[in-house]
Amino acid sequence: MKHSILLAGLLLASAIASPLRAQVKQAQNPIIYADVPDLSMIRAGQTYYMSSTTMHMSPGVPIMKSKDLVNWQLVGYASDTLGGQDELTLNNGKSTYGRGSWASSLRFNKGTYYLSTFAQTTGKTYVYSTQNIEKGPWKVSSFKPSYHDHSLFFDDDGRVYLVYGAGKLRLIELTADASGVKPGATEQVLIENASAPAGPNLGLPAEGSQLFKIKGKYYLFNITWPKGGMRTVVVHRADKLTGPYEGRVALQDLGVAQGGLIDTPDGRWFSYLFRDYGAVGRIPYLVPVTWADGWPVLGSPAGKVPQTLPLPPSKGLIPSLLASDDFSRRKGEPALPLVWQWNHNPENSLWSLTDRPGYLRLKTGRADTTFLLARNTLTQRTIGPTCAGSTALDVSHLKDGDFAGLALLQKRYGLVGVDSRNGVKSIVMVSAETEKPVELQRLPLAQNTVYFKAECDFTERKDVATFYYSLDGKAWKAIGTPLKMAYTLPHFMGYRFGLFNYATKSGGGYADFDYLRVADTLSGAK
Repeated sequence: MKHSILLAGLLLASAIASPLRAQVKQAQNPIIYADVPDLSMIRAGQTYYMSSTTMHMSPGVPIMKSKDLVNWQLVGYASDTLGGQDELTLNNGKSTYGRGSWASSLRFNKGTYYLSTFAQTTGKTYVYSTQNIEKGPWKVSSFKPSYHDHSLFFDDDGRVYLVYGAGKLRLIELTADASGVKPGATEQVLIENASAPAGPNLGLPAEGSQLFKIKGKYYLFNITWPKGGMRTVVVHRADKLTGPYEGRVALQDLGVAQGGLIDTPDGRWFSYLFRDYGAVGRIPYLVPVTWADGWPVLGSPAGKVPQTLPLPPSKGLIPSLLASDDFSRRKGEPALPLVWQWNHNPENSLWSLTDRPGYLRLKTGRADTTFLLARNTLTQRTIGPTCAGSTALDVSHLKDGDFAGLALLQKRYGLVGVDSRNGVKSIVMVSAETEKPVELQRLPLAQNTVYFKAECDFTERKDVATFYYSLDGKAWKAIGTPLKMAYTLPHFMGYRFGLFNYATKSGGGYADFDYLRVADTLSGAK
């Protein structure tokens, strides 16, 4: 009897404690510790959708979905390629690093999803539309000029607009299907100096517009960066679309800024924003929003970015935003999972998953002078606070002058791979920490299969990467020196794992990659 009473008591205590433990498990900021900048977000019923920026990567303008605002998974891309210019295809010594497609605007109107972006590279604005945001297909319309950091906006009267600009914000009306500027429409100044609420010390003028209509009022979110200060959220509101607008600083904490508003099915409000966080990139945050006197009040407490959120905890970013891949494909599966993006537009004739099933084959088609101009580097995001990527590589078919291996891609990149030179293959580590590639170590290689690993430590902006090699996939040795990673504006993107193969003399060789394995822990030389 005593045992029964004791057991019942333990079960009751467990039942009481379980909800308490569940309450403790909350989401943490940042909600995504990876490069997902310029986010734009909508809710369709119980499901949230988000678009972001991936600039020079192909495919571009990623679409993600979530049921809880915390755990996101890739569901597609709006754009395969923006165009075929030399800058986009890495031809004739040109590139579009740091440009390509910039901040997108995601909207839902009368059964159709719209996603707009703009590109300095092409000088155009793009509007993609679909009835099925997860499966597409996307219809694309493009028109000039390239409207900077615009917000696509559908008003209640059926009229469609773009709000755009920096500092001086402007309004232009589009056609009803958002496929172009409405004939006869002329731009008008919406706000003369949208940076003014943050003070007179102008640094970065107000940009990143996102416009919302809530309970009959118009709310315009922008980021500004006062000189000597930090990234700041400014919000303007008006009773009419054309104004007049009154503005105030809505958040100035930790440099978390640029984004907009999202509500939950149960009536709560959040602001989605991001933070520049060193080499890992620009990472998303959520900030609770309350309402006072018709204004959104950001932060908990007001004006502060909380560490925890009253939302479910993260299940991790693997395999939702990056994932291991053994390059084996069943019939009907996509050639490349959504986690992969090419560095610029790919040359599809020079890569294959079928020439040698279970391997990614990267072929060379021309000679290149530098890794950053080499085509068909296949990439995935890195994640924080720590992450690792490893691969196995068959180099038996490299030609003289070829270099293939594993990269951490940014302007100050690091490479570990196999170099074929004068009939001799060598393991080589290259560092571009000074923005010029320097060979730091070279080791003789007497076999055709070799293993490489790159580990990244972004903890508290440590931003250090270490490269390793192995001859058997079990015993690892560090090579070269640790790379001090840095986020540079010419690339405007967090570091990415990359699989590469390029020729320095002539095309025709190839390298076979057996897999990419990713992890969120560091194992060092183990």
